[in-house]
Amino acid sequence: MDLLAVFTTVANQGQADALARAAVEQRLAACVQTEAVRSTYRWHDEVTCEPEVRLMFKTSRARYPALEVLLLEQHPYELPAVFALPVVGATPEYLAWLRESLSA
Repeated sequence: MDLLAVFTTVANQGQADALARAAVEQRLAACVQTEAVRSTYRWHDEVTCEPEVRLMFKTSRARYPALEVLLLEQHPYELPAVFALPVVGATPEYLAWLRESLSA
């Protein structure tokens, strides 16, 4: 199984919780972790610094396309950053749990 860590950010914990719950309920992610971060970025030619909540979705390469659709449909941002990074290693037991959690 190809394991992915998928990341996005939202403005607050309520938005993060809604995306996390939807992904886990639909078995598009086995687990979602959230953490407070501070982001500095350029938007509409202005540099801004804002608090955000970063989400990390633990999923498989096979589930990623559907997860991406969910995130783009439900994300509150006009242009959400959604990206996936391959995980190069995980214990066999964790992979078994992930596989089970993603199975319908």
